[in-house]
Amino acid sequence: MNSKFLLAASLSALLLSSGARADEGMWTFDAFPAAKMKSTYGFAPDQAWLTKVQQSAVRLSVGCSASLVSDTGLILTNWHCASSCVADLSSAERDYGLKGFLAATLTDEKVCPGMEAEVLVSITDKTAQVKAATKGVEASKVAQIRSVAITKLEEEACKDADKDLFRCDMISLFRGGQYKLYKYRIYKDVRLVFSPENVMGFFGGDPDNFNFPRYNLDSAFLRAYENGKPVSTPTHLTWTTETPKDGEVVFVAGNPGSTERLRTTSQLKFERDYRLLTRQLVRSELRGRLIEYRTKNDEAKRSAEETLFGVENSFKAQYGQQRALMDPHFFAIKEKEEANLKAKVRANPKLLATIGDPWAEIDAALTKQQDLFLEHEFLEARAGSISGLYGAARQLVRIANERAKPLAERLPGFSDAAIGQTEKQLLTETPIYKDMEVIGLELWLSKAREYLTADNPSIKRLLGAESPEGLAARAIAGTKLTDKAAREALIKGGKAAIDASTDPLIVLARRAETDARAINVKMNQEVNGPISQAAEKIAKARFAIYGTNVYPDATFTLRLSYGVVKGWNYAGVTVPATTTIGGYFERASGEFPYVAAPSWLAAKSSLDQSTPFNIVSTNDIIGGNSGSPLIDKQGRVVGAVFDGNIHSLGGNYAYDGRLNRTVSVTTASITEALRKIYKADRLVAELKSK
Repeated sequence: MNSKFLLAASLSALLLSSGARADEGMWTFDAFPAAKMKSTYGFAPDQAWLTKVQQSAVRLSVGCSASLVSDTGLILTNWHCASSCVADLSSAERDYGLKGFLAATLTDEKVCPGMEAEVLVSITDKTAQVKAATKGVEASKVAQIRSVAITKLEEEACKDADKDLFRCDMISLFRGGQYKLYKYRIYKDVRLVFSPENVMGFFGGDPDNFNFPRYNLDSAFLRAYENGKPVSTPTHLTWTTETPKDGEVVFVAGNPGSTERLRTTSQLKFERDYRLLTRQLVRSELRGRLIEYRTKNDEAKRSAEETLFGVENSFKAQYGQQRALMDPHFFAIKEKEEANLKAKVRANPKLLATIGDPWAEIDAALTKQQDLFLEHEFLEARAGSISGLYGAARQLVRIANERAKPLAERLPGFSDAAIGQTEKQLLTETPIYKDMEVIGLELWLSKAREYLTADNPSIKRLLGAESPEGLAARAIAGTKLTDKAAREALIKGGKAAIDASTDPLIVLARRAETDARAINVKMNQEVNGPISQAAEKIAKARFAIYGTNVYPDATFTLRLSYGVVKGWNYAGVTVPATTTIGGYFERASGEFPYVAAPSWLAAKSSLDQSTPFNIVSTNDIIGGNSGSPLIDKQGRVVGAVFDGNIHSLGGNYAYDGRLNRTVSVTTASITEALRKIYKADRLVAELKSK
């Protein structure tokens, strides 16, 4: 699909008919609308099907989804979900991004630094307990009191479990309408098994991103290990090379990151006018700096590739979100939905007396958020930009300070369990590129000064008499945090070691911490607490009026969506649902980013050119679903989700079933490539074993 087809026209017709919304929904596994689906398609999965899929679905710590596809811990995900592992394992002499990676034997499978895999074990409703803890609490204290209550419930749920094997997370659903305890089985040893060349994982590059037709082998295989051996996973999805046809029902089981479909229109305006606008401006400058840096030499190009990919992907996705929120027709629809809900509340005196006017409460909090936004954005939310070293320094300083406080006085997210998890991440060894670190730190310091002004007291404390450029260069050149032993010593030494450290990045993070923590607390007291209380009231109204047969906003937790294989028609152009391997060779012009992989050209004559390559369906997804298995009615994996089309970029705020499409790479094309191009006989045999 050509990117000239803008979102505005497609969004103007959003939600105009119930038929367009038939496949809408990112459903939790404990509240799947089986009756609704059966009435639409004459089929719905039973509990045994749901249980098997839940136990086969995987969440990766890199912000992606995946699935178990063999009884020895083999995991299917996307190339771009494994790309950070590939980058960490690569070097100038051994570039797995350029050549691809295939483990010939189990002993050749390589540990992905810091990557973890999680499988959801159970979901338990804890709504009553959480709400009881905050009942009658004034708005400014709600966020802190709730955080303490949640931490205690999480610790209670996992008190008898091996902390290295399980984790318990409290998940807020329906903007605080429900609280569910999610218990995960954790695998902390994840190894790379297979990843194709970058030119195959991201064929078409940025021009084809969020478009269709696509011809990408955006797939990779990992494996979960424990005690040095592959884990036993008798429950897993069955592999098939069959590809579903047009109109056939398919499911996506994955972890959509976040949506804002239940936010008020005032909150969406704030998102559009403040957060998205500011971040896109900064992101565009970062993108330019990275592109310029890549021209220095081959090593700069290699080392910046993963970061630039992430920046460009985020830029395009959030550009789509901006387009959606700038469309007056779209906003009129959201405003009408909100007006209808308000009218139903006003028509219910008992409900009205119970909840009052939570929309007005949110508007009042947003007025305060506007005043706090820039300081919170640059001192707290986005501090350090892409500098991983400064991020580590900041975490070390904050952990030391928060650990010294009683739980009730700590910032949300700094329970003992959470601190322990962060410390483990801080001790992960990954490649560090100091030139890139300087770019990230310098950008943050310069943008913070630009937006907050040089006269801002926080900026004066942050920079002192130095320039952003000079401070960034000096701090990165002089830091010892590149050494794992140095980081470990600071963790073990606690607050005393942090306070005594002369490491320039620790000194900078110490200087920044007082103001950063203060704006964090202020935001929680004046904005987040009041908004969360008001959102709970709106959730209560939704439940009272519409019942519980609705789905919550995405929270990067396991969801199931259903739909059908289906192309679409837009502006007189019919887009078919599938592409083929033969189409890949036709599209490969030889010019970047349409350069065919040498391995594919060499094997061209042996490939079945009619093999379905990429496929689209009406499933409702969002970022975080990358790597999710595409599953047929029999519960077999038929593909791996890797993208959405251009129309789906407004999916953060609404779903349009006429045009929104999920894009997946088929298991048929993955198998064809493994067999005939990569000669991965061991891997193919494992996939085919029942």
